[in-house]
Parts: sequence; structure tokens; C-alpha cells
Amino acid sequence: MLRITELKLPLGHAPEALAAAIADRLGIAPADLIDFTIARRANDARRKSAILMVYTVDVTLSDEAAILAAHAGDPHVRPTPDTAYRFVTQVPQPWTGPRPIVVGAGPCGLFAGLILAQMGLRPIILDRGKAVRERTKDTWGLWRRGELNPESNVQFGEGGAGTFSDGKLWSQIKDPRHLGRKVLTEFVAAGAPPEILTEAHPHIGTFRLVTMVEHMRATIEALGGEYRWGQRVDDVAIETADDGTRTLRGLHLSSGEYLPTTHVVLAIGHSARDTFAMLHDRGVHIEAKPFSIGVRIEHPQSWVDEARFGACAKHPDLGAAAYTLSHHCKDARTVYSFCMCPGGRVVAATSEPGRVVTNGMSQYSRAEFNANSGLVVGIDPARDYPDHPLAGIDLQRRLEEKAFVAGGSTYAAPGQRVGDFLAGRPSTALGEVVPSYKPGVTMTDLAEVLPPFAVAALREALPVFGRQIAGYDHPDAVMTGVETRTSSPIRITRGRDFQSVNTRALYPAGEGAGYAGGILSAAIDGIKVAEAVALAMVGGGPAN
Repeated sequence: MLRITELKLPLGHAPEALAAAIADRLGIAPADLIDFTIARRANDARRKSAILMVYTVDVTLSDEAAILAAHAGDPHVRPTPDTAYRFVTQVPQPWTGPRPIVVGAGPCGLFAGLILAQMGLRPIILDRGKAVRERTKDTWGLWRRGELNPESNVQFGEGGAGTFSDGKLWSQIKDPRHLGRKVLTEFVAAGAPPEILTEAHPHIGTFRLVTMVEHMRATIEALGGEYRWGQRVDDVAIETADDGTRTLRGLHLSSGEYLPTTHVVLAIGHSARDTFAMLHDRGVHIEAKPFSIGVRIEHPQSWVDEARFGACAKHPDLGAAAYTLSHHCKDARTVYSFCMCPGGRVVAATSEPGRVVTNGMSQYSRAEFNANSGLVVGIDPARDYPDHPLAGIDLQRRLEEKAFVAGGSTYAAPGQRVGDFLAGRPSTALGEVVPSYKPGVTMTDLAEVLPPFAVAALREALPVFGRQIAGYDHPDAVMTGVETRTSSPIRITRGRDFQSVNTRALYPAGEGAGYAGGILSAAIDGIKVAEAVALAMVGGGPAN
């Protein structure tokens, strides 16, 4: 098969136009095109008056060698790449050796567990939270009644933080082995819409993710894997040899159980602050890393659709419009949009009592009234929290505590109209935009919650973004705070073999360990770490 990229057709083109465009691009008769499949579909909306659909297609031809030779040097006509996933090893069955342990059942832990199970290693998967449907009930308890369960919420439980999000399935990471394709294929097998295999910016949404993670859990269990809920890792047993080599030997669980181990995948997510502190106390090497803080900003989705698509807004081939924004400030800070959720809602995402955290979520339909996005300011350890590897966590907590108090100490979020924020005055009432955050929004002055540098950076960036997207800095747009869990504030450093640099048998993985940012990249990291564990258990070097 051959792959053709950058094949452009007008929005709303007839279905048969794609085959004709393929034949025209290759200079062949229509009869020479035996078959084709769409590998990727995107849109180019840079000219709102002439929006284009952009395709990547895989074609089967009567004489592919001749066509490839005729298009030598054309970067848009190439052999179709091999995207099949191949396991790095397969253990003899039945496996009677030690069982690897995966700590955390978010996207990283889910795929680490799946790959280990598919290779025959019968992993044990621990999570401090609950299975996804019970966890969903607890999460709604916070949203509807202001009742927080610190062990079962948006952050903790089966599916991880990504379950209550937009379900975005794309990433900026390099993926030469096409591991992302493995992730998407497994998601489709678990019930995701097949369109995620072809859309340029695929997403799933919360309700579908719930069912999918249940199906994937069933697959892992059928392959001999085991899940254990309500099992927080409270301590680790580390053995130090005479030469100073440290090796993880076991886990002390919140249930009182001691679980001996030879290989542990640590996929605990970016909010497992107590676990980070415990590991640091036990001498596991941890370093501070950059992250971002800010707010959630909401606009009516119709405003964003019109600004991005003009008269083509609401066309069925376009869906709800998204955006990506970035501004470099005069003081070298960067303000950018984060985790933009078209047609979604802002949700309460705290995992600790007495603190307020915001995040964004949407369903597959993206049909709710508002668009929302994180609007965040990048911060750096050397500049903003240089004193200790865990100082970023302290900063997060201080801001979340301020937000809790400013919201009324009820898990309501502090909010402010953009016009008031730019003018430096508190908000006392809403305008056209009604915020979606539950359990509620208290109008106030976000300058009393955020650090001064973040306030200054946001005030500089908002008018710039308003020139890029009409209405972005509309006085009635609403901001709610605080957005602090953009990524992990620490990195549990690891070597090329994926093990902790100073503690053998411990494999830090995913977003919490500082090696991913989002569902897809976390899942890919889970695959890589699972491969490294499998090779270490049965013999062999690290996976590439």
C-alpha cells in the first residue's frame, strides 16, 4: 500500500470526490485505484471563507511500484508505514515466576498492566481509589453535594484523572514505534468509536471512558491479571547492599498488608502528594520540575465556533471548535491555553480537604453550552520554588487553600468576570456567561488568590488572545480558580533502563513521575515501562 498525505478538498465535498482526488494526485485512471482507507482526517480553517478538509489516505493500486517510482522525491507519496505493535517478549505459560506490581490504575498503569498481561506476566494492579463506577458516584458527591472522598475522586481511582476530562488522545511526543496506534487500537477494541483511529485530534469523553476502562480491566483479568482496590502504598521496603546499591523489596499497604516484590511500575499520577513525600523520605531520588498555574476560562461555545469557523460554524464535519493559544510575556513568563474542552464544563478536581482545584471535562458529543480551557502561567523551580524538591507541592497547596477560602469554604470556586479582572476590581455579579463549575462559583477577586506574577502575566496575555480569537477577552467571559494540577511538580528520575536512578526494581512511570502529559503520552509511557519490566524479568536489554 502507498500513503498519500496533504490531500485537500473543500468542506462539504461529495463522498466520491476523495477517490477522484486520489487518482488526480497520482496521475492514474480511476480504474487503477483498487481501494483506499482514510488514515487521518483534519481541517484547515486558516481561511474561514474557504475551510478545507485535509486527508491522509492509504491506497491499494494495480501497480504500486510504478507509481512510487513516478513520484520519487515527493514527500507526500510514500509506502504505508508498518504500525503493527510487536511484543518485546512472550513468557512461557503458565507463568510461575514473580508477578510484577503496577501501582496506579490511570492511563499509564492501565496500559502497563495490559501489556504485562498480554505478555503473560499476570500483573497485580493496586489503586488507592475505587473501581470506576463506584469512583464516579464519589466524584458526583463532591460536584452535587460538596462532599469530598480523599481516596476516591477526580484524581484517584480506576481510569485516573483522564477519566474526568475531555478524553483527548493526541500528543506532541515523538512516536517512532507507533505505540500511540497500539493505544488507540486497544481503546477501539474496548468500545471507543472507530473514528479515533482517523481523526487528527481524537477524543472520547468521560461517559465512554468509564465503559472502556471496565472492558480493559476485564481483558487484563482474563489474562491472569489481578486488581486490588483501596490499596494505598504507605511505605516501601528498600534493601541497601554493601556497595550502596539500593533495591526495592516490598510495599507496605494501607490495608496493613506487606507485599513482597521484584518489579514495581509506579504509575501514581500527578496528585499522589503523600506518596511523593514518602518516597523522598525513603531516599528515592526526586527532583523538582516546571509546571503551570492559573485559572479556567469559559466562553459560550457559539462564540468560539464563530471566531474559528465563521459562517461554517456548526457544519457537521467540523464539530465544536477548539483553540490553542500561547503568549510570551515581557518578564519571560509564558501564558498558554491548557486542556481546552469544547462544549464541556469546568469541574471540581481536588483530592485534599480544604482545597479547591479546577479542571475541564467534556463528553464525546461536546454538546454543552460553554467552551472552557485552562489559562495558565508557566513556572520554574529555579525561579519560583527553589528550596526543596517538593516545594512545588507546597506552592500548589497554598494556592488551593486560598481558593477554598475565597470560594466560601464550601468547595465552591472563586470566580471573576474577565472585564473586572483586567480592570483590577472584584466581581459582584455575572454577565452573559454562566459558569458551569459545580458545586458553585463565588464571585470575587482572583488577584487575591493567584501570585502577583501570575496576575500580571494573565492581564498581559488576555488582550493579546482577544485579538487572535474575537471575544476571548470579552468582559463577561468567566474565570474560575485555581488550576494547579496541570502536570506533576516533581520528577522521579530514572535511567535508560526505566528504573529509578538510585533504587533498583522501582520503575517510575507516567504523568505523576514526570514523564508524560495527558492520556496518550501516559499510556505510551506505560507500554515502554512494561516492556522494560518484562525484559528485566525474562532476560534482555531495555526496549527502544
